[in-house]
Amino acid sequence: MSLWDSILLGIVQGATEFLPVSSSGHLVIAQALLDIHVPGVVFEIAVHVATLFSVLLVYRARVGSLVVGAVRRDGNAWHYIALLVVATLPAAFLGLLAEAQIEALFESPWVPGFALLVTGVFLWSARGRIGLATAERPGFLAAFLIGVAQAIALVPGISRSGSTVVAALWLGVEAREAAAFSFLMAVPAIAGAAVLKLGDLEAASGPSAAVLVVGGVVAGVTGIVAIRTFVRMLERRSFHHFAPYCWTVGALYLVYLSLR
Repeated sequence: MSLWDSILLGIVQGATEFLPVSSSGHLVIAQALLDIHVPGVVFEIAVHVATLFSVLLVYRARVGSLVVGAVRRDGNAWHYIALLVVATLPAAFLGLLAEAQIEALFESPWVPGFALLVTGVFLWSARGRIGLATAERPGFLAAFLIGVAQAIALVPGISRSGSTVVAALWLGVEAREAAAFSFLMAVPAIAGAAVLKLGDLEAASGPSAAVLVVGGVVAGVTGIVAIRTFVRMLERRSFHHFAPYCWTVGALYLVYLSLR
């Protein structure tokens, strides 16, 4: 794995982790098209941790207030933390109970192509909801249903950020808060995925330290830009414009697979 490979995959990971176009699907497609082989799980952990820091940096004020509120036993802070915990449970349980089946989906190059088409439908369905959703935060039932949307996004090609924000909008959560809740949900999701991969490190051979650092830095910086771009497009009510992109990429990739 070269430095150029790490830069390219870092950009793909950082951008697609937060833009509603599916990071897992794009990584599968990028590696298939460019014939990039990523040895072991070290690089995957590095870019995931980098995108985790992207969320913490962009939402540092919100995260800081939650931490301070939790230490001070503030009920409002603990209520929001409880909502995040509830939203995390569906993906956590599905990931543990169906780990082998989910990993099998990553082995099929066709899955992300079809799943991107589905992601496009999700995004397009929310085009009229942004101005109607006004709730400042989800309730516990809404948080659980948003978590179910996150669990569905374990399928490569289904966007985590896209599915959770669309679910929040349909459940009445205001657009900026829907994005904040989605990205804060990503903290335990990304951290949990990285921790689960740690068990594979002993037998893993990985790329050089330079490749890891470069890939991580690129993914982190790209992630910050992606989060801010995502929120800006929600504010401008142009969020659904990602749908044609998903349809185009998914369709072209499926055509490529059928012709090769």
